[in-house]
Amino acid sequence: MIQTVEDLNKNEGKTLLSYAVKSKDSRGREYKEKFVKNNRTNFQIDRDRIIHAKAFRRLKDKTQVFIVSQDDHFRDRLTHSLEVAQISRDIARTFGLNEDLAESIALAHDLGHTPFGHSGEEKLNEIMLGFGSGFEHNLQSKRVVTVLEQKYPDFPGLNLSVEVIEGLIKHQTAFDNQKKKIKNSSLEAQVVNLADEIAYTSHDIDDGLRSGLLNFDELSELEFFKEAQSSVKKSQNIEVQNSRIVSQLIYLMIKDLTDYTDRQIAAKNIKTLKDVQKYKKIVSFSPRMEEKVKKIRQFLLKNLYFHKKVQEKAKKGQIIIEKLFNNYQTKQELLPVKYQQEIDKTAPLETIIKDYIAGMTDNFAIAEYNRINKT
Repeated sequence: MIQTVEDLNKNEGKTLLSYAVKSKDSRGREYKEKFVKNNRTNFQIDRDRIIHAKAFRRLKDKTQVFIVSQDDHFRDRLTHSLEVAQISRDIARTFGLNEDLAESIALAHDLGHTPFGHSGEEKLNEIMLGFGSGFEHNLQSKRVVTVLEQKYPDFPGLNLSVEVIEGLIKHQTAFDNQKKKIKNSSLEAQVVNLADEIAYTSHDIDDGLRSGLLNFDELSELEFFKEAQSSVKKSQNIEVQNSRIVSQLIYLMIKDLTDYTDRQIAAKNIKTLKDVQKYKKIVSFSPRMEEKVKKIRQFLLKNLYFHKKVQEKAKKGQIIIEKLFNNYQTKQELLPVKYQQEIDKTAPLETIIKDYIAGMTDNFAIAEYNRINKT
């Protein structure tokens, strides 16, 4: 028997817990739409719109840590987003939360990222600060889904549900601008924050070991890595062994998060969505796990993110971004016609250039840099 959207909404009422965000209770979209009769809830529609967005497809050629052309098996922004979505759904299901909402936020959380990873974001932020705005990828993700994606005749952007947009704005990790005011996030949005941290902590170790830039023996001196390693059988196949250790790291982080958050929900007597909104943070690691993950992150910062080889690639990416920006600023005719037409009509020149560069993949940015330098 076919499940109608009414059936799906009723099922949510039966299966989701009282503090979850229900699809039927969504606060709506910026632009009213008359949906044809379909079998999708509000947040399922959001997820589908995100997956079919051009910005989502471009994530496959954007750097996570390693330049994507270096190895077919290194994570890029797309595979990272899929891993975050998978972890988010698992945790949301454990707590009786809305999996579709969590998945939508997770899939869209990196849409605003620049080419060349965090170094690209740093350079674009440095440039835009000179024009009084700066650059922050979470805010750019919001701009992508509310303005830049053009797929519908009656409104700009994807016209996603308010709850998804809020999840993007309030998304925050250790790499983000800590000055942002984060409060009143849904539990689903909080789950994505931690799922992101779990994903990049584990897969950066995996990629770092694969690349040879991380030293296994040095990692083994860290308490958390040693804990995960102790439950994994030794194998002659080092890649398999490392993979199992990374999997165990993910398991231990998720187990700690769910156990501690469950205690938090009980201690704070969380019964409704209004109860959730009284607190800045409910979904969390235990203080002990926070310290373990912090030490792993510090190790990665010193031995991977600031490794000479990674920094060399990052600096090249920053040079490309800066030269592209300067060229577009002095020669607007180098911009695609559709971007030229938006100058001062919808935004100042510098904002238009920022949007164009932020949306580029690594390979396109390199090709565009080479094209301009030949002219």
